[in-house]
Amino acid sequence: MSGLLIPGVLVLAALGTLLRGKPTFQLLTEGIREGLETVKRIFPPVLATVTAVAMLRSSGALDALTALLSPLLRLVGIPPETAGLMLTRPLSGTGALGIGTELMETCGPDSEIGRIAAVMLGSTETTFYTVSVYFSAAGIRRTRHAIPAALVADVVGFVCAGIFVRLFFS
Repeated sequence: MSGLLIPGVLVLAALGTLLRGKPTFQLLTEGIREGLETVKRIFPPVLATVTAVAMLRSSGALDALTALLSPLLRLVGIPPETAGLMLTRPLSGTGALGIGTELMETCGPDSEIGRIAAVMLGSTETTFYTVSVYFSAAGIRRTRHAIPAALVADVVGFVCAGIFVRLFFS
């Protein structure tokens, strides 16, 4: 059934334009052209974000930052094992999902760390990725307060994940 969804939407869109007397093929090609222009604008920031996350993981900088943040995380009640997830999440959803998956495979999905990682993934955003893609697509050059506000929201999400998992599952 799901294999028919995309062709079905295309057929309905084509029928809708035909019934309204619109030039179906011309509208289709214009839409494709606009889509490719959007891809052209957002591809460089997406590639830069993915490259930055890969470099952080490969260079060992992520491990060094994790070791540096561990005492602070323990103080706030967040397992230090989740530091890599917290550092990666604002940059890359895929990278954070990979780290979250590793945590769940290592510690178990029903463990405190696995649950905290799952809540962190669900309650925070890929801030830099989102800002770079959507602001680029909209042609916005100055982010002003968007990034600091989003990063504060991410930190609140991380801390609340630790608090609420302990509150509801301990």
